[in-house]
Amino acid sequence: MRSRRTRGPVFASLVMALCLFSLSTGACAQIPPASTALPSNRPHDATREEYRAHLNALAGLVQACAKARDMKTCNPAEVGADDRVPIDDSPNAERRLIRYGWLRVLLSKAQDNDALPPAPKPAVQGKAPTWEDVRPAPPTTTQLLLGAQTRLAHDMAQGTAPVAMPPGHAQERAVMNQVLAEREFQDLEAPNPKDSAMEKVGNWLNRVLEGAMRASSRAPWLGRALVWGFVIAVCAGLVLALWRLERRWRIRLAPENRGPALGSASQVPWQQWMDNARRAAEAGQWREAIHFLYWAAISRLESKRLWPADRARTPREYLALIAPDDPRQPGLATLTRSFERTWYGGLPAAEKDYLRAEHIASALIAGHAVTELAAPESGRP
Repeated sequence: MRSRRTRGPVFASLVMALCLFSLSTGACAQIPPASTALPSNRPHDATREEYRAHLNALAGLVQACAKARDMKTCNPAEVGADDRVPIDDSPNAERRLIRYGWLRVLLSKAQDNDALPPAPKPAVQGKAPTWEDVRPAPPTTTQLLLGAQTRLAHDMAQGTAPVAMPPGHAQERAVMNQVLAEREFQDLEAPNPKDSAMEKVGNWLNRVLEGAMRASSRAPWLGRALVWGFVIAVCAGLVLALWRLERRWRIRLAPENRGPALGSASQVPWQQWMDNARRAAEAGQWREAIHFLYWAAISRLESKRLWPADRARTPREYLALIAPDDPRQPGLATLTRSFERTWYGGLPAAEKDYLRAEHIASALIAGHAVTELAAPESGRP
């Protein structure tokens, strides 16, 4: 007994020998090649006339299939390739792809007889009908073939109709021209490079945020981390802003109707302090002269309401009341160090130390920054 593995080659050899034997009679020449049995997957660039002829052929094919309902008449390969049809008669008209996959599926299904309709389920007393009980029965293959004939007829009527020219929209164009002629549209300008760059930055931020949202959907912890990171960054920014604001407004202006406090530096006019410094310098008392110059500068700054008058404030406290970004701060710091070394430190002072201190005090009294300093004080280690 031969196995199935040996039957195939023997049968193929017999068929080939039969074809070679009958080649002179042309029997095998009537067999179509296997490549023409199925339509090509590539659509066919058809003219409008070829498209209408194809629809006529398909309508006849569907009609014959509806009558015969066999494999020969309902062959899906007879449908042919899809069509790419121009939408108008212009030379460079845009083409529209017409697919016939639905018809091929229908013809392959039409080779079988219609399935019997399902038997209705008996109604159960006291039970509401469900969707399975009331839904309509699906259409049969015969009904689908009739619908295919109707669809092809509609496509034929649409393909033979003259191409409608698009409206000119003259009225709409006139209204738009009238709107663009208004005054608010006269100064329109093309976007500059700055606007384009800002738009690119905004688009980049949108892409980053979208990517973060997609990542957070896959990892819920990432979304919470981003939210808390944003909250912490906002809080840190607020704290920094409040700290800088407090440092800026820590030196508050004194009320206008309030005079200098008793015993404060501003109680003595700064001109009197300067006169005392010059008289001490003429007498060669350089330490006392520097002492008077320092308090002349403090009296002038205090009289400008740079800080509230306070008789118990030390020189270092006066220096701390000046903001670090104030242009007068370096000059007052240098004058304070010179005053502390000579007055509190007991170091000897010379004429050059006095001239340097006078230069700084004059700049502070005038409200200018100290741009040039003299040589270091004598006695500096």
